[in-house]
Order: sequence, then structure tokens, then C-alpha cells
Amino acid sequence: MTRLPDPRLRPPDGGTLIDTYGRVARDLRVSVTDRCSFRCTYCMPAEGLPWLPSAELLTDDELVRVVRVFVSLGVTQVRLTGGEPLLRPSIIDLVRALAEITPRPTLAMTTNGAALARLAAPLAAAGLDRVNVSLDTVDAEQFLALTRRNRLGDVVAGLAAASEAGLAPVKVNAVAMRGVNDQAVCELLAWCLERGYELRFIEQMPLDAQHGWDRSVMVTAAEIRERLAERFTLTDLPDSARGSAPAQRYLVDGGPATVGIIASVSAPFCGDCDRTRLTADGQVRNCLFSQRETDLRGPLRAGASDSDLADLIREEMWRKAHGHGIGRPGFHQPERPMSAIGG
Repeated sequence: MTRLPDPRLRPPDGGTLIDTYGRVARDLRVSVTDRCSFRCTYCMPAEGLPWLPSAELLTDDELVRVVRVFVSLGVTQVRLTGGEPLLRPSIIDLVRALAEITPRPTLAMTTNGAALARLAAPLAAAGLDRVNVSLDTVDAEQFLALTRRNRLGDVVAGLAAASEAGLAPVKVNAVAMRGVNDQAVCELLAWCLERGYELRFIEQMPLDAQHGWDRSVMVTAAEIRERLAERFTLTDLPDSARGSAPAQRYLVDGGPATVGIIASVSAPFCGDCDRTRLTADGQVRNCLFSQRETDLRGPLRAGASDSDLADLIREEMWRKAHGHGIGRPGFHQPERPMSAIGG
């Protein structure tokens, strides 16, 4: 990537979220809570984590206002994340309010799916467009071991409800872990194909609260593809079909069904990244692995104007690094775990 002017300077005038490498952020990930109903082994300890005090979380009105500012700066897609976003009591009302923003952004959600059977239809009616459900295995014993919760049946029912409600395409996000579920990636793909869900495998990233991630035992994208190829014929889709999406997609057995593999660590896509993030307590992060944040909650509650907030957001994006740097000297895992940053 060619670098633009000195990053110590303010971003150029204009209405987009450009950084010093010319990338423009159009995809906003909004964490609506840091709480989660699961205790996935690669995310948090069995006893959970100290949750943010309610007073530190942005209210619905504050979230909608900040998202409206992001949309005015060129954001076209908003993805609601957590923690587990369906734990926010006002999630239906929040989705409805976000759907009323003009111009209307595409609204998506990443969820563990445990409450989707009850909420998929109301979410769709409120304006949610599509959903990603995290599901690493369809083996009940593996699911319990990974999530520390006996709720596989709830997630399966939630996926079916999402499909019935028209939250399409219904996508499944999976992390393959060595010695845990990596031998069953073909079974998971077959299960998703049978039900019409689009599966995405994601390399495990250093975002666990325990800071126990070890690249040497991470299952790589290349390994996942090799395992899948033992049972399925995978055909590369052209790069033009990928755009800024993180997943390299493959036709399965000639299509039309596809499977995606996100090589966040072994083959990062930082050069095409168009994402920015807002945490549940009102901090802007220009990268999932950023070591710094820009506070919006304080200025917001102190009376900042939309123009003031826009300037803060643009300045944070202008500082975005060339890449996340995993595996390079000087890389440090963020202090916040994934559950606090938002997916």
C-alpha cells in the first residue's frame, strides 16, 4: 500500500473515513454489550469476566446518534455484535431505530444464536437484514466442551428461525481448533449445506481474555482447505468476487453453494480492510488489534456536536496502521478481549 501524507497531520477535508494508506471505512462493527451467555474456551475463562457497568454503556439514543454520524461519513453497513448482542434488552427497538437512519445502512448481526428462535422474526420485522451465527461444531459433546453451555439445540433452532424469518443469507462462523473440532470440519460443512447455510471458517486469533493464544497450534486456512478437499471439490472464486470481504470463498462441488475461509493470521487482508469499530462504552477502534482508542462517550455526554464527533472519528481512522502485525516483532495482543471489543 502506498502511504498518503504524514499521519501526524489531520485527515484531509472530506466526508469519508480515509486512512493514510488510502483505505476507506464503510463497514462499522457496533458492540452493543460486552456480556455473553456462553463461555467459549477461546474467548473467556469459565467464570466469565467483569462486565462494564451499565452507566458506562452508550444508551440507545447515544448509539443511534453516533451511528448516524458514521453513516454521514460514508458507512454503508452496520453489524451489531457483542459480547452477545441479543442480551441487550432493547435490541429490537435499537434495530428499529437504526433502520430509520437516512441513508439507510445495511443492518447485520453476529450472534451465538441461543436466543434467535424467539427473536429472529421480531428482528427481521424491525429491520435487521441478515445474521451470522457462531457455531463451531454440531456435535453435542464438543459444543458443551467449547462453550461450557449445553445449548446446541437452542442454536440449531435459532438458525432455523433466522432462515424462516428471511434473514438471508444465514451464515455460520466457525473456528477450527486443533485436537478439539478440527477433524470434523467436513461434517460441519455437510450439515450447513443440507440446510442452506453459508459456512465461514475463521482462523483463531489472539483475542482471548486469558492471553493464551499460540500460533503454533492454530489451525491454518491451508489446513482447513486440505481437510475439506478430502470430501468436497473446492473451486476458487475469482478475487473480483471477494472485494473487501475477509473470506476467500470456494464453490463446493461445482456450486452454487460456497464455503469461505478467513485467513486473518496466515494471510491477512489488511490492505483491503474497510472496517471500523465502536465499543459498547463508546470507544472508536480503527482496527481489531489496535492498541489505542478514541473516546466518543465523554465528548458526547459533555455536549459535543455531530461535527465534533465526526472530527474525532475521522482523526482516529486517519491513524490506522498498515496491518495488525500478528507474528511480527513488537506485536502485542489488545488488552481488551474480543467480547469487549466486538467482532
